[in-house]
Amino acid sequence: MITIGITGTLGAGKGTVVDYLVKNRGFVHYSVRAFITDEIKRRGLEVNRDTMTLVGNDLRAQHSSSWIVEQLYEQAQASGCNCIIESVRTVGEVEALRSKPNFYLFAVDADPHVRYQRAVLRGSETDHIDYPTFIANEQREMDNRDPNKQNLGECISRADFCFDNNGTIEQLNAQVEQVLGQIMYRRPSWDEYFMELANTASKRATCDRGRSGCVIVKDRQLLVTGYVGAPSGLPHCDEVGHLLRRTIEDDGRVTTHCVRTVHAEQNAICQAARRGISLDGATLYCRMTPCRTCAMLIINCGIVRVVCERKYHAGTESEDLFRQAGVELEFFHDEVQQYANQ
Repeated sequence: MITIGITGTLGAGKGTVVDYLVKNRGFVHYSVRAFITDEIKRRGLEVNRDTMTLVGNDLRAQHSSSWIVEQLYEQAQASGCNCIIESVRTVGEVEALRSKPNFYLFAVDADPHVRYQRAVLRGSETDHIDYPTFIANEQREMDNRDPNKQNLGECISRADFCFDNNGTIEQLNAQVEQVLGQIMYRRPSWDEYFMELANTASKRATCDRGRSGCVIVKDRQLLVTGYVGAPSGLPHCDEVGHLLRRTIEDDGRVTTHCVRTVHAEQNAICQAARRGISLDGATLYCRMTPCRTCAMLIINCGIVRVVCERKYHAGTESEDLFRQAGVELEFFHDEVQQYANQ
């Protein structure tokens, strides 16, 4: 899955890039602007440039500089589709998204007079202003050292690809298509390839508390796959609901798990056992750090390498088990997943 963030100057044509990606490339669109607009309306305020800035900054100050895009990214992940997050405006947002897999930042710019005319024609709630106000609004958002506040200049400077939109829509679309050719058809590494297969397997999962999948590979050959679901012949969570159990961890935290399901790693190992497939020397790919039970099974069946997309916040015990057993554990990203896929 590819995630594209879009930043740029006011009225530069970010929405035009979004339209092209949605209509011609099947991307799913998530907008920071729309997210903030919904919050403005919820608070009973008038939607304009001042309230957009005020409420956006307030949400970031309450939570974190990247909180809004993190909410949108989680929605995008759940969709399983290539996605666009529009209106990236703070350094904190760029840094957070940069830590995600397959993320690219696009920036769009054009002459200010051209941009103003486009904004007037667009006619949104924030565009009913004169040219001096338009320029003043932009300058206010161009440079700010506070990571919670807009800094378009720095966001644009950090973009992977910049588009000049002083020409026609067709010329802009051609620029976008050329860049897509570079990023969408990059040949993946073997680890990326097998992780993508694990993510595909996760779409078969039948518990919406976390639809995880896993694949087990040896000598670059796929041996077995697994995904979260109830034992064979028993009803699935998606059909009858969750069977939850609360657990008090050693550090006092209370976690809630669905105990109706078999984890993806367990299902894959069971499939191998039923088919008489040896897992000695194999590599397992999964979304996040396996739980303690899965870790013990992985060790006992002879798997020597585990590759996870990200860390699980309660995975320290499993990490210790793998270390003691000599099982190599790798992560695509240091990002910590707060909730178990179970």
